[in-house]
Amino acid sequence: MNNKRRKRIAEICAQIETLKAQLENANSLKDEIEVLQGEEQESFDNLPESLQQGDKGQAMEQAVEALEEAAEQLENGLSAAIDALDEVLASLGNSSNGS
Repeated sequence: MNNKRRKRIAEICAQIETLKAQLENANSLKDEIEVLQGEEQESFDNLPESLQQGDKGQAMEQAVEALEEAAEQLENGLSAAIDALDEVLASLGNSSNGS
């Protein structure tokens, strides 16, 4: 591979590294969702039992579950994306070192 193509691959790798860093920083969004989940759970727990069984309590419980699921999905998605980018970087590294 000639130097021009190697340079282009290096530029692409740098952009992918930037994207990876942004995805890793997005974990703070997951943390924010988990904080909201905890706050909603605490609010639910502080309701009298009679209200917990009512429509408001059930809606709060559903919100807690939805927030938990959202945090898990975000974490899984970010992890999968970061892993995929690592594989892309490895392949690009192999392509520029191979010839």
